[in-house]
Amino acid sequence: MNRADPPADGELSFMGHLVELRARLLRAVAAVLLILVALVPFANRLYGWLAKPLLEHLPAGGAMIATDVASPFFAPLKLAFFAAVFVAMPFILYQAWAFVSPGLYKHERRLALPLLVSAVTLFYVGCAFAYYLVLPAVFTFMTSVAPAGVAVMPDISRFLDFALILFLAFGFCFEVPVALVILVAIGAVTPEQLVRSRPYTIVGAFVIAAILTPPDVISQLLLAVPMCLLYEVGIIAARLVAQRTATDEADPAREN
Repeated sequence: MNRADPPADGELSFMGHLVELRARLLRAVAAVLLILVALVPFANRLYGWLAKPLLEHLPAGGAMIATDVASPFFAPLKLAFFAAVFVAMPFILYQAWAFVSPGLYKHERRLALPLLVSAVTLFYVGCAFAYYLVLPAVFTFMTSVAPAGVAVMPDISRFLDFALILFLAFGFCFEVPVALVILVAIGAVTPEQLVRSRPYTIVGAFVIAAILTPPDVISQLLLAVPMCLLYEVGIIAARLVAQRTATDEADPAREN
C-alpha cells in the first residue's frame, strides 16, 4: 500500500523532522504567549467571570478571601494562562496535525481530521456544561449544607484549582465518543462489543462521576448521565467508522 499524496520534496530526514517539530512547537508557544499578553489586562475581570456562579450562591454578606499575600496577583494570572491555552488549543492542535498529516494514508487523514475537530468541540462543550450547569449546582449544594454559624468564604486560589479540575474532568469525560471511535478504528473493539459492555459502562460512569465530582448527588448525575448518553453516540459513530473501514478494505482503490 502506497502513501497517498507524498510530500513533493520526498522523505524528510530525521533532522528535518526535528527542525519542523521545533518550528511547530515555537508557533504553538508563541500563540499562547500572544493570547496571554492580550488577556493579562483583563485577568481580574476574567476571574470575576469565573467566580460568578459561586458569588451568586454565597449567603448574604459572604465573600471570597485570599489567605496568601500573593494570591490576588497570581490567581488571576494563573487563570489568564489557562484561558490562553484554552483559546489557543485549536491552533495548537492544528500545528500537531500539520506535522503528522504528511505521514498518514489518505483514509487515515479522512478519519483523523474529523476526530480532531470533534475532540476539540466536545472538550469545549464539556467545559461549558461544567460552568453553566455543574458549578451553580455544586455551589448551591455546598452553601446549603454549611452548619449554622459557619461563614462560607472560599479562598480564591483553592476555588480556582477546584474549578480548573472540574473543567478538565468534564472536558475529558465528554471525549467518550472520540475514544470509542479510535478504539474501533484500530481494531481494539467492535461496535457489538461496545453494545454488550453497556451495563458495565453505566456502572463505570457513575463510579468515575463519584470520584471526579464533589460529594453531592446532583453533580454526580450531571457527569454520569451525559457520559452514558455520549457512550451511545460513540456506538453510533463507531458503527459508521466500522462500515467505512469495511468498504475501504473491500475497495482498496478508495485508499489511494
